[in-house]
Amino acid sequence: MEWVVTLTFIMLALSLLLAFVRLVLGPSLPDRVVALELLALITVAFSVVYAVHVDVAHFLDVALVLALTGFMAAVGFSRFLERGGTRDE
Repeated sequence: MEWVVTLTFIMLALSLLLAFVRLVLGPSLPDRVVALELLALITVAFSVVYAVHVDVAHFLDVALVLALTGFMAAVGFSRFLERGGTRDE
């Protein structure tokens, strides 16, 4: 079981790095918003995998709060873009 958790953390770290590169490089604001959402989702996955690994349910609460915060950020960004926010396309 230990090697599965280690492999999962490595894959999540690699995906976190790739999503961060997309966030920095863009090329447009909607691409950056999607990358930011992906970063939030990967952070939730880190928290869930760690909660399963250490068998502590409190980290699942942290994952839930992170997921809700990420969702609200997505709603805020989409409302901003819908109302004519600046686009760098």
